[in-house]
Amino acid sequence: MKTIGISPARRAFLRDALAMAPAAVAVGTGVAGSTLVKAADAQPYKPAYFTAQEWTTLNALVDRLIPADAQGPGAVEAGVAEFIDLQMNQPYGFGALWYMRGPFVRDTSPLMGYQLEFSPRTLYRSALAGFDKAVIARRNKPFNDLDDAGKDALIGELEHGKLAIGDVPPADFFAQLLQNTHEGYFCDPKHGGNKHMDAWRMINFPGARGDYIDWVEQYGKHYPLPPVSIG
Repeated sequence: MKTIGISPARRAFLRDALAMAPAAVAVGTGVAGSTLVKAADAQPYKPAYFTAQEWTTLNALVDRLIPADAQGPGAVEAGVAEFIDLQMNQPYGFGALWYMRGPFVRDTSPLMGYQLEFSPRTLYRSALAGFDKAVIARRNKPFNDLDDAGKDALIGELEHGKLAIGDVPPADFFAQLLQNTHEGYFCDPKHGGNKHMDAWRMINFPGARGDYIDWVEQYGKHYPLPPVSIG
């Protein structure tokens, strides 16, 4: 995994990430997210999986991974936490999409696949609780109450495996959170994230538009049409 640190260069990293993986890939299956997403703008979102405390910490974490700025929305505005919450009750959240039996070998090649005994939903449950306890022990206040510099310092410790959070290796939790944050930020809105397709607009991604025949040979021209969701 590429190390990004916690710096104002996050936007550049997000664009670099798009060159390495499809921007609009959604990790879940089914349509469970679609109905909930349509109602999200009408009333405050109520998490289906995360507890109130987990929800507060999760939002505070993703807010620092992709903060809002003049170029585009932050992770909170884009609905990243909603995306992650919805995925926890999908096959992805239960680890049903890959092999989940031991032996689990740490520090091996990524080609060997997922190497933790935790499904994503159990990983988040354990890691968020452990993270909250570690933050209280270290700073005597909840993560959400820290200033941005304090939050970034603790996230940096997570990234480099220096903040013990219980059973889940801290660097693995950071990697999981960062991956899901990217997915929620750039997914199709039907899956809960990328609200109003603002992340797509930021990078001029056209989405799922079905016909580009008039633009095939118009090299170097700006594509003027807005993005289209599959939902």
